[in-house]
Amino acid sequence: MIIAAAQFLPVPGDIEANAARMAALLTEAAERGAGLVVFPELALTHYDLDLIAADPTGLTVTDDDARLAPVRQACRAAGIAAVVNAAGRGAGARPTISSFVFGPDGALLTRYDKVHLFGAEGEGERAVFAPGTADGRFTLGGIRFALATCFDNSFPEVPARAVADGCRVYLAASFHDSAQRVAQYGHLAREHGLYVLLANGTGTGPSASGCGLSGVWLPSGERVAAAAEWSAAGPGDGAELVLGDVRDRITLMGDPAVAAIPVQDCDEPLLDVRTAAPELLVAEHREDVRGAFAHLREGVLHRLLAAQKALPDGLRLQIVEGYRPPGLQRRYFEEYADELRASHPDWEAGHIHRAASRYVSPPEIAPHSAGGAVDLTLVTAEGEEVDMGTPINASPEESDGACYTAAPDLAPIARAHRRVLNSALHAAGLVNYPTEWWHWSYGDRYWALATGADHALYGPRELRELDGR
Repeated sequence: MIIAAAQFLPVPGDIEANAARMAALLTEAAERGAGLVVFPELALTHYDLDLIAADPTGLTVTDDDARLAPVRQACRAAGIAAVVNAAGRGAGARPTISSFVFGPDGALLTRYDKVHLFGAEGEGERAVFAPGTADGRFTLGGIRFALATCFDNSFPEVPARAVADGCRVYLAASFHDSAQRVAQYGHLAREHGLYVLLANGTGTGPSASGCGLSGVWLPSGERVAAAAEWSAAGPGDGAELVLGDVRDRITLMGDPAVAAIPVQDCDEPLLDVRTAAPELLVAEHREDVRGAFAHLREGVLHRLLAAQKALPDGLRLQIVEGYRPPGLQRRYFEEYADELRASHPDWEAGHIHRAASRYVSPPEIAPHSAGGAVDLTLVTAEGEEVDMGTPINASPEESDGACYTAAPDLAPIARAHRRVLNSALHAAGLVNYPTEWWHWSYGDRYWALATGADHALYGPRELRELDGR
């Protein structure tokens, strides 16, 4: 996944204008392959504490505020997520400095209220806002993200808790006034082994000045992208997008966190899609006399029917493979691992296992062997395949990474088709394995990890259970 920091100069107090600017930047970022954009601290109003204090009703928002409609619509239209920082309206008398995270469907993923407010008691932010009480977390595209806002980042326990919670990417919405303050993010990245993205504000107001310099740091502390330093002499709002690639931060199937998910099998039956749901198209080219590949758990089947109904006219789903016997899964994994060993004789066994799990699930936790996963694509009403960017089952090596769902360098038509597929399947409750645009699942361990469920619904099944023996 490509993530971006959006740096621009907001119009003080004009929520409608700033929301429209954010929507335009979201669209531009999506065109450049981004799947997530982070905006600076209080970017919806500009960082002007006096302005917000003078109108705490008019300049505060909730996630469903009508003035944020352009942002939500841009997320839906472009299939992109957004972290919008604003003065948030809550249950208390004072507002909060809030990060609203909207998903690619425009719905709220989470809200984080800044915990550490800047200023002495009764001064600065503490004179206007109430502090939050909980850490900010969300999962998107197989990556667990941490949220922090400006002064939060001065407290080492904030990134330390993020690491302990399994977060791999750290998103900071800030309003710093100097390059020296911005430089702290390199130290934060290195000390905690986090990939860090900073969206820093620009402009001068009665409360503070923002210097820009939004950036990206690798876990090594190396800065790999930077926006310009803000200068009042520049024309326009100085809008700039800084992009970073976090595909190596994805939680893979081979991650211990996936294997640690307990299974409480609900004993849903495996059904043959061809007879149980003939309205779903099943590819016919499988060399599988018993038809194991055409079976899925009942709950998955119902969700695929719902997803197909949500597709635009002229498109339908085509199922390529569902259930996969554990023995076949083991063979696939070992064969791919052997290919990697031959190509990379210097790789250690653990590295081989992790790399293989980008493309084939380890046999002990494989969603296909539980009947909870399906490989599928989009076709026309006449059954003709559409351009999805790569064939199904293209490996990371042979596709140069284009098999990743959020790969950045896709043709516009392929990206649009993936967006349509993602929208329909996400809405139906399935989750994607982000290294394979075609792999979707429900009820398995990876689904449980991605959705926060405390257990998986489906465990491995043997082929004989298809025959009722």
